[in-house]
Amino acid sequence: MLALDLAMALDPVLFAGDALGFNPDPSQMQVLRWTGKRLLLNCSRQWGKSTTTSILAVHEAVYRPNSLILLVSPSQRQSSELFRKVSGFMERLPQKPELLEDNRLALRLQNGSRIVTLPSNEATVRGYSGATLIIEDEASRVDDQLYRGMRPMLAVSEGRLVLMSTPHGMRGHFWEEWDSGGKVWERVSVKATDCPRISKSFLDEERQSQGDRSYRQEYMCEFMDAADQVFSHQLVRNAISADVKPLFGRGK
Repeated sequence: MLALDLAMALDPVLFAGDALGFNPDPSQMQVLRWTGKRLLLNCSRQWGKSTTTSILAVHEAVYRPNSLILLVSPSQRQSSELFRKVSGFMERLPQKPELLEDNRLALRLQNGSRIVTLPSNEATVRGYSGATLIIEDEASRVDDQLYRGMRPMLAVSEGRLVLMSTPHGMRGHFWEEWDSGGKVWERVSVKATDCPRISKSFLDEERQSQGDRSYRQEYMCEFMDAADQVFSHQLVRNAISADVKPLFGRGK
């Protein structure tokens, strides 16, 4: 039993299967075994972003004593839904850890670990420090000020950060990190057509019902120009050149 527990501590995929009864698909295994510091999940609706990251949160809390895991979403309702999945996985554990605190917003384990759910409120988030794992749900819709206020909480702890979402246009911190955040980010993208749990017949229906633009964004993970945008993002980008001398300013 001790050997299995050690193996699960080292492998979150084994933990998901043996302790939680959840069998991840290959892309979910990739996320669960992620060992970096920054992770971007640009994945289709209903792929299982919240389920997979909830398992990450539970694994962190159980096997890393005194950890602080923060769950952030655009609204308290959405944060609470993510927290509900975390609580559900805690209930599945064969050997349930003693909870010193357990309410609709937070839980604290006997080993000192805490999981706290927060709304999209910069003032509230600034009250925390030393986070070991931050999971930002629906990141394309979370306020950029909140994101900037949240990042310093990782400075001392050197904690991990997960941004997960479907796209919401070529704007905001989720798009910027995906497009130009650099090699510090590991990027995972899963289209609905690559998800074994979503049928082709359903996707055909959604494309017809939602229209091509919405379908490409919600299910095919494409960052789209705004509908009322006069010039496309790519056209503007192509028009910029470092070889052209500026008409105004101090360019030389």
